[in-house]
Amino acid sequence: MNNNKWYHHLKYLIAGVVFGIIFVKAEVISWFRIQEMFRLQSFHMYGIIGSAVLVGIISVWLIKKMNIKTIDGEPITLVPKKFNKGQIYGGLIFGFGWALTGACPGPLFAQIGTGAVAVSITLISAVAGTWVYGYFRDRLPH
Repeated sequence: MNNNKWYHHLKYLIAGVVFGIIFVKAEVISWFRIQEMFRLQSFHMYGIIGSAVLVGIISVWLIKKMNIKTIDGEPITLVPKKFNKGQIYGGLIFGFGWALTGACPGPLFAQIGTGAVAVSITLISAVAGTWVYGYFRDRLPH
């Protein structure tokens, strides 16, 4: 267990703020950019998402290849996930919500931070949807 003082966690706040600034400057949180993506009118968002996927692939490969550990020295384990058709339904619901609201969970806080207070409804809806899924998860078909 990590017994750090509260100020040791400031690095996470700083990283989050920097990440949010990058989202704003790259226009990742722009409703118009998101609409362009879903209407297949611009490559901008596809380029950003593709870059993120590439960085993720390289990062996972390096973690496995070099047996990289966490900052606390714990091993990083990547557990294989079993596919089920619920992932397709969930992905479709997520995509429709993203297209309708112009927001996905990552940029929500950056959008609110830039003054788009109406996005708070999307945040509340995302939290409520997560709660509903957690409540019914064991009763859903696999």
